[in-house]
Amino acid sequence: MTADVYFSDFRARSRDENRGMKIQRLFDTAFGDVFSEDDVVAVKVHFGERGNDSFVSPVLVRYIVEKIRESGASVFLTDTNTLYYGSRHNSVHHLETAILNGFDYAVSGAPIIIADGLHGKNQRTVRVDGKHFSEVKIAGDIHDASGMVVVSHFKGHGMSGFGGALKNLAMGCATIEGKMEQHECAKPIIRGDCTSCGACIMECPVDAVCLEDGVRIDYERCIACMNCLDTCENQVFDLDWEKDIPEFIERMMEYAMGAAALKGDRICYMNFLMNITPDCDCVPWSDQSIVPDIGILASRDPVAIDTASYNLVNQQPGHRNSLLEKNHGVGEDKFRGVWGDVDGTLQLRYAEGLGLGVMDYGLIRV
Repeated sequence: MTADVYFSDFRARSRDENRGMKIQRLFDTAFGDVFSEDDVVAVKVHFGERGNDSFVSPVLVRYIVEKIRESGASVFLTDTNTLYYGSRHNSVHHLETAILNGFDYAVSGAPIIIADGLHGKNQRTVRVDGKHFSEVKIAGDIHDASGMVVVSHFKGHGMSGFGGALKNLAMGCATIEGKMEQHECAKPIIRGDCTSCGACIMECPVDAVCLEDGVRIDYERCIACMNCLDTCENQVFDLDWEKDIPEFIERMMEYAMGAAALKGDRICYMNFLMNITPDCDCVPWSDQSIVPDIGILASRDPVAIDTASYNLVNQQPGHRNSLLEKNHGVGEDKFRGVWGDVDGTLQLRYAEGLGLGVMDYGLIRV
């Protein structure tokens, strides 16, 4: 079985070829009349952490909103609160950050609803048949929406290799409790020599780190937010890349299965292959992109669109003035060139095994 993935590059020499027109042609070609006037449609985006500017621009998201409105459906932009304590851990800060990053109604054309409520407790339980979960915890307002367009900035990720449609479904549609369930198998471990500087203690939001003859982690308190790992300049903290990270990726894909199952045939995916940074948009910065901008993809299949995105990135020459340390050549794996300990293709293989979609695709230029 082969899935259709529709693609437009970024070349433009007329007003009919600008990015907004490309988005709307892709939408019409890939999705047709998927929504109707009785639908309330969630546009699942990432509003970007404060200080990050590589997320999909609200100017581009507006063209997707306009296509949904043409069907008569109601539409809202949405995301869920974060497990880590950044600028989007509760809905008030999340909304403030979204507006500061340009997601104002006047720009994007749709209201914002943080789907899991003020403190991430608005959730619904969805049954799944997975190896790790029999049920997953999905944000209430994503669960209750009658349709969804998953809009993903395709980029690298330190724990999953890359982030695209599948990760947007998995982590992006889960409540804080659901995020913890995905992360709980992959908590930081101590491998380096501690200098007792105390930086990790200041950054831990749940007081799970202490100094007792060196640094210690209280794993019953730890929520796997990775603040300690990101803060420590001496690389004291690490992860079990061989055992824990593959399980983390499997858990994510089972959550993705739960989120996707809610919408039947009223779910669509668009991946933006631009500003392809080494990190998730959850970090409060945007690093140099690792390859040139490529284009926009649309599909009904989340596995196929991420597989196509992955392959298109690898077909590009790598930027040598970026975090990409190796695999600069055309055809070489760019994400392994950045995050050498993570095989991102496990996402694709495990998701396909769950029946989320297929890796075999046909790329159709629009």
